[in-house]
Amino acid sequence: MATDIDRALDFLLEEIREEVGATRHLTGCPALDDRVVDALRQVPRHAFVPAELLSRAYANHPLPIGHGQTISQPYIVALMTELIHPRPNDVVLEIGTGSGYQAAVLSRLVKQVYSMEIVEALARDARARLQGLGYANIEVRTGNGRLGWPEHAPYDAILVAAAASCIPSALIEQLKPGGTLVIPVGNPQEAQDLWVLGKNARGRVEKKRVLPVAFVPLTGTDEG
Repeated sequence: MATDIDRALDFLLEEIREEVGATRHLTGCPALDDRVVDALRQVPRHAFVPAELLSRAYANHPLPIGHGQTISQPYIVALMTELIHPRPNDVVLEIGTGSGYQAAVLSRLVKQVYSMEIVEALARDARARLQGLGYANIEVRTGNGRLGWPEHAPYDAILVAAAASCIPSALIEQLKPGGTLVIPVGNPQEAQDLWVLGKNARGRVEKKRVLPVAFVPLTGTDEG
């Protein structure tokens, strides 16, 4: 028998499908891959939002998680996941762990997720939450995401869940040839756009602007 959560999730997934279709002329993505839809279905979003917001866990909009940060809109999580074209053997770097929801979705699609969060309290809570929920292929580190995580580079894909004023060079360097970087670019309270960067076999980077977005700023500096 379907539960309230099942019904809310079904409604959310249908909303996401409709929004993906409505923005296909911008994103070049006509529909979500079935694997991405399955990952969204498998991850309990209500486990990643504050207790006082549980009634809004399956609404298709971002929610505050404290420390001036948010859990991203489910459509944006789905789209960014789709845009990196995740494969089962991929190793992915995520910048901006937040509550851990995006990392959890990615973990269902790839071999390993390395996730960085600059706010120590959020990183600590996300690490405990993900471990408690049994996500064994996610490692969370507190640190400056603008510098990436060079110990595990190069990455098949890098996903950034905060807006940078410019694309950090360290992330481009840590992207594997043939890999994809998805990142929002723009300043706070100004226009932001989601960009997709691909690095070819020769190391040349091609950039594509996808669509307008609104993210919290990517903090930290380009120096260690």
